[in-house]
Amino acid sequence: MSVPLKFYNTLTRQKTVFEPIDPDNVRMYVCGPTVYDYAHIGNARPAIVFDVLYRLLRHVYGADHVTYARNITDVDDKINARALRDHPGLPLNEAIRQVTEKTETQYHQDIAALGCLPPNVEPRATDNIPQMIEIIETLIARNHAYVAQGEVLFDTKSMQDYGQLSKRPLDEQQAGARIAVDAHKKNPGDFVLWKLSSENEPGWESPWGRGRPGWHIECSAMSQRYLGEVFDIHGGGLDLIFPHHENEIAQSRCAHGTQVMANLWMHNGFVQVEGRKMSKSDGNFITINELLATKTFGGRSWPGEVLRLAMLMTHYREPIDFSVKRLEEAERLLAKWPAAEPGKAEPCPIVMEALADDLNTVAAVQRLHALAQEANGDSSIIPMFAASAALLGVLPKKAEIDEAVASAVDALVAMRLEMLKAKNFAEADKIRNELGEKGIQLKDGKDPATGERVTTWEMKR
Repeated sequence: MSVPLKFYNTLTRQKTVFEPIDPDNVRMYVCGPTVYDYAHIGNARPAIVFDVLYRLLRHVYGADHVTYARNITDVDDKINARALRDHPGLPLNEAIRQVTEKTETQYHQDIAALGCLPPNVEPRATDNIPQMIEIIETLIARNHAYVAQGEVLFDTKSMQDYGQLSKRPLDEQQAGARIAVDAHKKNPGDFVLWKLSSENEPGWESPWGRGRPGWHIECSAMSQRYLGEVFDIHGGGLDLIFPHHENEIAQSRCAHGTQVMANLWMHNGFVQVEGRKMSKSDGNFITINELLATKTFGGRSWPGEVLRLAMLMTHYREPIDFSVKRLEEAERLLAKWPAAEPGKAEPCPIVMEALADDLNTVAAVQRLHALAQEANGDSSIIPMFAASAALLGVLPKKAEIDEAVASAVDALVAMRLEMLKAKNFAEADKIRNELGEKGIQLKDGKDPATGERVTTWEMKR
């Protein structure tokens, strides 16, 4: 690809050319779900955005040269509360497992329906406790953390340039959303690395007693284990910049003695629903599963490809108003696109240029629609359209059809071509109409090499 990839870096507040540390192993980490409840439409946005980035990186560097890690947070006070609420008769550990396994399974099903590829690595927080403890021990040894009242806390004033990502002065920093400001902290902005667990809370043995990790240390440990001390891209939602990503950077840099944790930080914008902030109290809190499988939004369910395209019709860094109107617009677009299967063709250069320019999916979708209109009149364009649509993960698939039926359709299509050559247009139209009544759509075009008429067919979607 001749056009360089350029992405907006939250750390520098600039759009710069992407240069991987090792082009043979491009590494990306994205914060995944906390599995205590079904994922909502806001959770769908980073899954879709960074799936498009993953597809783009795989296309540019090769599928075998990209490592995408997305974590599962399966230890959290919200999980504990949900386990106690939903399974009061079970021992806590068993109740927690019931909640996390069910929720994780549902998450995978939901984002697969949105067309998201599975990441290369999907570590669970509870499988990385020793790695977290090791980082915490290093931070204490390097005077970046301290023990107070059974907790281990990060000393924010021990890091001279703490706050680079969020650009907030230290005296304005507040404690993490999950941590209360307590008198035993040296500074209000200090955050918990390890906290003690009571008998009815999940816990692991550590040098500081039986306890569990703070939220931020989990991602520092998992990204370092699977991607290294410094890697290429760290992604997530805009709401994670502070405190989560800021504190990840602090832990990782101070533990490893590095200038950065990741070279490029990318954040997607917020999601509103019908012009309002999503809230359970306002009645507009919608899960992905509800959109896919129920009639709670707009009085109907929605196909995953429609939900995905609706997301991609807004630039990833901009806020998005998720509405029935937007879904209907996406559905109308998809209905006009030819169904196809991915092949070996190259994507359209204009689509590639759009995605290379900070994942400009808006421009990419516009060009894709123009390609679809061209392909509807010229079947030779379909391979390029298919490759371009696959890069965005919105390729309309051909409906599955029985092999015997397919052979019969092929025979009728060939017969119609003979009728057209013989200028027997009435019989040719009759075959087209009969196939149309059976849900089979014909598309005429020209062979680019010979100029002869060719006809393709597909099941109407």
